[in-house]
Amino acid sequence: MRARVPASSANLGPGFDTLAVALTRYVEVSVEPAASFSIETSGEGAGRFDDEAHLGARVAHEVLGHSHFALRVHSDIPLSRGLGSSAALALAAAAAAGAPDPLGVATRVDGHAENAAASLLGGLVVAAVRDAGPVARSLPLDPSWRFVVVVPDEPLATADARRVLPATVSFADAIFNLNAMGLLVAGLAQREQFVPGSMDDALHQPYRMGLLPFAATLLARLREAGAAGSCWSGAGSTMLGLAGEDVAEDVAGAAREFLSETGVAGTAQVLEADRTGLVTS
Repeated sequence: MRARVPASSANLGPGFDTLAVALTRYVEVSVEPAASFSIETSGEGAGRFDDEAHLGARVAHEVLGHSHFALRVHSDIPLSRGLGSSAALALAAAAAAGAPDPLGVATRVDGHAENAAASLLGGLVVAAVRDAGPVARSLPLDPSWRFVVVVPDEPLATADARRVLPATVSFADAIFNLNAMGLLVAGLAQREQFVPGSMDDALHQPYRMGLLPFAATLLARLREAGAAGSCWSGAGSTMLGLAGEDVAEDVAGAAREFLSETGVAGTAQVLEADRTGLVTS
């Protein structure tokens, strides 16, 4: 079986470990019966862990209960950049191997549900892990929104980004994020309802800024160029600008100028929300 799923950007500012949107970059996985295990990879991450330790191989083995399969993986999703590469791969591998609950498998592998849920359902989602497993719901998303992704060549492991977070947060910061997330959800649903500052965050971004010295300045530059809001994509290192379709290319151009001026190696491009999610054949 073959499965294709989109990348995702999680958090979206205040929606820490809760919100995610599917984006138009993809990973495709096929799992076919074979006399013995084999693996073929291409695209992003090709040649890394091309054995039974590969994440896709481990997921397929878990689902099938054996290693008598040929695995093929092609990915356009950069690794360790905050675009949900691990969740997307785990979900695609689980689906290609025939898992009845690929979201449950991917959530168990990745540790939280929102990235995998966006890759499964497409569009904008809210997700959580409950006692019975992951729960995800689709949310309205205005079709005129575009997502400017600024992807540095420098990776940032999620584990490293998690280590700088505090064990507790203040009551005021929790209220700030709740208010911002409610306003953000409304603004994502209807662009004319977007409130400036609703992508701001007090729970994770302030603690992570020191990991990427260019992050704060780049986020400000995106807004100055016309983005309605800007934020870290997941745990980074990608930065995200939320922009209307009329200004998105200008925002991406400003991001490219920033990368050139500062000597930060990377790319900037405009992506749309993937509205389909998981596709199998």
